[in-house]
Amino acid sequence: MAQKASKFLGMLSTEKKNEALHTIADYLDQHTAAILTANEQDLQNGRQAGYDDAYMDRLSLSESRVKEFAQGLRDVAKLEDPAGEIVSDWTLDNGLQVETVRVPLGVIGMIYEARPNVTVDATGLALKSGNAIVLKGGSSAIHSNRTIVRLMKEALENTEVSSDAVQFIDSTDREATEQLFTMKEHIDVLIPRGGGKLISAVVNNATVPVLETGVGNCHIYIDKEADVEKAISIFINAKTDRPAVCNAAETLIIHSEWLAENKEALVSALNEHSITVYGCDRAVNEFPGAEKATEDHWANEFLSLDVAVKIVDEAAEAVEHIDTYGTKHSEAIVTENAQTAAQFTGLVDAAAIYHNASTRFTDGSALGFGAEIGISTQKLHARGPMGLPALTTVKYVMKGNGQVR
Repeated sequence: MAQKASKFLGMLSTEKKNEALHTIADYLDQHTAAILTANEQDLQNGRQAGYDDAYMDRLSLSESRVKEFAQGLRDVAKLEDPAGEIVSDWTLDNGLQVETVRVPLGVIGMIYEARPNVTVDATGLALKSGNAIVLKGGSSAIHSNRTIVRLMKEALENTEVSSDAVQFIDSTDREATEQLFTMKEHIDVLIPRGGGKLISAVVNNATVPVLETGVGNCHIYIDKEADVEKAISIFINAKTDRPAVCNAAETLIIHSEWLAENKEALVSALNEHSITVYGCDRAVNEFPGAEKATEDHWANEFLSLDVAVKIVDEAAEAVEHIDTYGTKHSEAIVTENAQTAAQFTGLVDAAAIYHNASTRFTDGSALGFGAEIGISTQKLHARGPMGLPALTTVKYVMKGNGQVR
């Protein structure tokens, strides 16, 4: 059904697809109470299961969060439709006209954990770009996702987009997820979004092509020529704004000369925001109450108000540390030295690099995409926040007048 729906959807006008997105958004707004009731069931189960605060934050919905993802659909409707765009065109010497045209991928399989908002964001981006979508959320959000998908399909009954374009695998069985890995005859691409274990399982076992998203072990490097107010403000925002998301900072790397001059201000900020430090030997000696960092602290996401701190004497040491432990997601340097910044942005291998700005901007809505289907940390097809263009491929269309070869 999804394949058939995708072919029809791929031929619909932008206007009809936008009308469908607005209809879904309005319908979700009107049924916020039903969504929150379902979400409370998931939260109760989560509390009984002992999920940590970071996981519960990703799982939790509120009236404002429902309004946010409904508005996200309206924002996507405002964006330019990539489907049908002529990327390039030329005419051969024999008169044959060649066009490279953007076309939908077809049927997207979305495998994700915890966040019910992904159900809406992914659906909106898929439909706007002309794709059908098969959703497989985690068992922890089964009640929320079940209700949200039911409402979206009901809304689509009043549009020209077939409700079959949105499919939901209503099962908590792991085998149901694993079946998606090999459904090449039904699924054109898989997109995993969640923790490292989920992403690795999909990448390592799928025979369906995978658009790989990644976890975010993100670093902030404060250079010796960093402005103190900028440095502390950027780090505090990246660490505390939403600690449980993938673009939050997990490691702070500090040049020793900067720390010698600004230690008191930084320690005060850390204490004010109740940030726990796990550091290298030098950091343990500099920061009151700091504990020795383990390999796990350097390599993995905290998703909490904890941070790993490393003190270096050269910018090159910061780059080396990021090369060793970074996940190619988002990295930042704070410095007033343009040359140092250029070297850092040129050498660090990541989907998003920041100079004097927070890593929290690695987000589809923050970068003007309306919403995102995930952050790609791979280098093929798409990289960084994946908006509408990332959900298309190209088709070569040739127009002739009887030419033969």
